[in-house]
Amino acid sequence: MNALKETNFNFPQQTAFYRGKVRDVYSFENQLLMVASDRISAFDVVLPRAIPFKGQVLNQIASHFLKATADIVPNWLIATPDPNVSVGLKCETYPVEMVVRGYLAGHAWRTYKSGLRILCGVILPEGLKENDKLPNPIITPTTKAHEGHDEDISREEILKQGLISEKEYAELEKYTLALFQRGTEMAAEQNLILVDTKYEFGQIDGKIILIDEIHTPDSSRYFYQEGYQERQDKNEVQKQLSKEFVREWLIANNFQGKEGQTVPEMSDEWITQISERYIELYEKVVGMKFEKQDTEQIVNRVEKNVLQYLSNL
Repeated sequence: MNALKETNFNFPQQTAFYRGKVRDVYSFENQLLMVASDRISAFDVVLPRAIPFKGQVLNQIASHFLKATADIVPNWLIATPDPNVSVGLKCETYPVEMVVRGYLAGHAWRTYKSGLRILCGVILPEGLKENDKLPNPIITPTTKAHEGHDEDISREEILKQGLISEKEYAELEKYTLALFQRGTEMAAEQNLILVDTKYEFGQIDGKIILIDEIHTPDSSRYFYQEGYQERQDKNEVQKQLSKEFVREWLIANNFQGKEGQTVPEMSDEWITQISERYIELYEKVVGMKFEKQDTEQIVNRVEKNVLQYLSNL
């Protein structure tokens, strides 16, 4: 199986190029074209091997949920000319990511387990255990780092530093909770629990726009609804759909992105397993069968489809 590790296109009217952790971003006058590569990152490090079909999975899940939430907040998406490509509005981005959590899992649990009871200015109740449902969803923002690690930040600190105005931040909070509620409802229809996720926003002429991807395994964590409470009662590990299994494998192999640590070798078998898990997540979350696109000449396919799209503008 071929994987799309990177692209280096030079499209007509292209004004800039930026390579993110998993996306190659091509700028035009008023639009951005994002190629969802098959790169995978964890602990803010891009791992050495790409995962077949991962980019297609992420791009198609994001497109599905952006269309399903457009009535809540306008979003950047205009078209998907290729299974790995999204084209959308170019926005001025806000410098924080809006992380929202309905359950005590992942980073929130690791913080809680360390003894801390305040996360991003939010007070957490005593007596919780890993993966317990929180009394209400909480917003735990992070700064957006182009390099290195995103950092937790509180609402108060965001306003104090003048990163976002109080009026705009109140709107971002409202949209974040409404999107999470819609995501929770859509997950429940698939017998899943949306545990936590993150949203990114930008603006055009003062109008707030939802950008990037939403409700994908790279930005979200899902639990299986069936058996959730029984597993909690028995203190068993929750069955989940997310990228957390990759992080857990890295931790077990002594890698957390810290200085001096080396990424463990990723075998063909492990790469295939990750790919299968991403495809499973697509089918479970979206509720439709995943249609694998031809990857034999994947770079050529992407370029051809994008050029055809651009020629029709």
